[in-house]
Amino acid sequence: MVCNVCGQNEATIHLTEIVNNQMIEIHLCEGCSEQKGADFKTHFDFNKLLASLGSFGDELKPERITKLICKECGISYEEFGRSGRLGCSFCYQSFDKLLTPLIKRVQRDIRHVGKVPHSAPPEVKRTSELRELHERLRKSIQSETFEEAAKLRDQIQELETKIKKTKKSSS
Repeated sequence: MVCNVCGQNEATIHLTEIVNNQMIEIHLCEGCSEQKGADFKTHFDFNKLLASLGSFGDELKPERITKLICKECGISYEEFGRSGRLGCSFCYQSFDKLLTPLIKRVQRDIRHVGKVPHSAPPEVKRTSELRELHERLRKSIQSETFEEAAKLRDQIQELETKIKKTKKSSS
């Protein structure tokens, strides 16, 4: 598993914390855990780590960051940095420029896709595999590795054909 902070090194520290009956997992490499000053002999404060992960607002000046406030719930970005919690769903829009890079660093994407259980039906697994192939194709095109992109395109076409056949036979 890859480190949630740097996205490069193998994670050697795997933390699970349950807050308000919700499980939160974070995976860190040794370097990032030391850099963030995480002391695992005492209670681990996930909120402080989350708040310290991003280089909050490289594109904004520090004095403007402290003035950012959600118009719906009134929470300030500074308060989010201390607590690691947003006040409402509108906070994502209010703090978008600062939250998007943070979410990408922690979760590798801004959109949640989840995991596919082993017991999932084959069509669910194929759909998940198709989504992953499309993402790999996008990255291959972006990095201009066109041979790899052509192979992925062929795999996508093959998988889409299988999905169509399965849908027709089940109808």
